[in-house]
Amino acid sequence: MTDLTLTIGDKNLSSWSLRPWFLMTHAGIAFREENIKLDALYSRKELNEKSPSGLVPFLTHGDLTIWDSLAIAEYLNDLFPEKHLWPEDKSVRAIARSIAAEMHSGFSNLRNVWPMVVTREGLRHVTSGGVQKDIDRISDLWTKCRKEFGAEGDFLFGKFSIADAMYAPVVSRFVTYGPLDLSPEANAYRDMVMALPAMKKWIDGAKAELASA
Repeated sequence: MTDLTLTIGDKNLSSWSLRPWFLMTHAGIAFREENIKLDALYSRKELNEKSPSGLVPFLTHGDLTIWDSLAIAEYLNDLFPEKHLWPEDKSVRAIARSIAAEMHSGFSNLRNVWPMVVTREGLRHVTSGGVQKDIDRISDLWTKCRKEFGAEGDFLFGKFSIADAMYAPVVSRFVTYGPLDLSPEANAYRDMVMALPAMKKWIDGAKAELASA
């Protein structure tokens, strides 16, 4: 199925765009990519015309448009059940959905103070204003998931899931604004995600966009 179009913003900055893009790319779901540069003169007009929310990302499938990263992920899970984008065990799946939802609605201090800049590393930055609390919570979540559910692989729940896609921008932030004091499990998880071909492809795309600006 190749009639899916994912519209995203600037790869260097658009953390919400990374989530479904990373999910689809790593899971091997074919899609056409459309980019809207967010700071161009035409950006607002194009977004208002194409996106129900006036924001990116959004997924177009025929006459259907889905405009929220987690909703996109859930739709893809329904569309491609063979990809097993959530853990198969219902109890583990509930935990995975919980931590994905926590990322979707929480950690506002970290997201506001540490904007995503995937092409940069080592920009040691303030951890006041609630940022350290968010870091500690994420480190604890990753550690718990890896210890309790990660036996079958390197991802949060062993096998790759939507939860990993939801935390991909946080992984990049922990490199951009690091080094950070994380647990050994959280450090290993961060390094593993950064080494994935999908993440490398996104970062290469961000660098190419900057070079052509």
